[in-house]
Amino acid sequence: MAKRLPPLNPLRAFEAAGRNHSLTRAAHELNVTHGAISHQIKALEATMQVQLLDRSSHRLRLTAHGAELLPAISAAFETIAAAAEKMKRPTSAGSLTISCAPALLSFWVIPRLSSFTAQYPDIRLRFNASNDIQNLRDKNNDIAILYGDGNWPDCWIRRWSDLELFPIVSSTRMNTNPIRSVRDLSGHVMLHTDDGREWQTWLAAADALDLPRGPQHHYSDARLGIDAAMHGHGVALGDTLTAASLLAKGQLIAPFNLSVPAADAFYVACSNDVRATPIVTVFIDWLFAQLDESGSRAEPQSLARRTLRRSQFSEPPPPRKSRPQGTRIRQG
Repeated sequence: MAKRLPPLNPLRAFEAAGRNHSLTRAAHELNVTHGAISHQIKALEATMQVQLLDRSSHRLRLTAHGAELLPAISAAFETIAAAAEKMKRPTSAGSLTISCAPALLSFWVIPRLSSFTAQYPDIRLRFNASNDIQNLRDKNNDIAILYGDGNWPDCWIRRWSDLELFPIVSSTRMNTNPIRSVRDLSGHVMLHTDDGREWQTWLAAADALDLPRGPQHHYSDARLGIDAAMHGHGVALGDTLTAASLLAKGQLIAPFNLSVPAADAFYVACSNDVRATPIVTVFIDWLFAQLDESGSRAEPQSLARRTLRRSQFSEPPPPRKSRPQGTRIRQG
């Protein structure tokens, strides 16, 4: 059976008075009247059936019982205050296991990890390149960054970013086999990271569904498709997140200023019980802050893409076509 403790408010009053050596200063600290402090201490003495203050003097003096009790109470209140303050601060030490869609992990998350390490050097990160929703049910996995429709019940989910998709190609391939119009795509290997619906949707937006198709290569995820495009194996569909830095560096080129919205989006997800863990909050907050920061640089990246496009062509590019409403595609 738990031991019965004295009432909290009288303990606070006595501790403040004893620590400040003054009823008046204790009253000011606790924002109550001098009389209230005196009344609370008398109530504590009645509960404990001992005298804590020597009232024979004009100055506040502790009795032997009061002097014995004060250090224990002060230490207890300091421990409670420290624990409460710790709850206000995110935990900055420990380990996290994070599963992430491979392309996003390689081309977006990893290049930014130095800022996280600088802020939280005592947090150890373990990454798993995977877009499998079963990671949400893996007790060894803390956070999942998934590409999909977000329809995953019984877990905490927050939409992280939408995507626009557009063709990407290496500068080497552009030099050896220029793409000056949509019709030129028929002379290139078309790289797929899904069942073909992505390219079908983009070609529909470009009014080129009748385009003759050449060789087709299929890859299991967007990371492999982007790698294949960078190595000059064909033309893939990149997106506004994973291809942005590669376009800005000139490692890839977007030959057309036409993009279509992806059918799905990136989501940050985890189990409901893990979500309340402070160290998980630290990483999720950092992830969204990095997205906001990269969003502020989106327009310069877009302008760089257009400059690269124009520098590769010997003739003016065709006018930009408006995107049809409701066009949705999916990237693996």
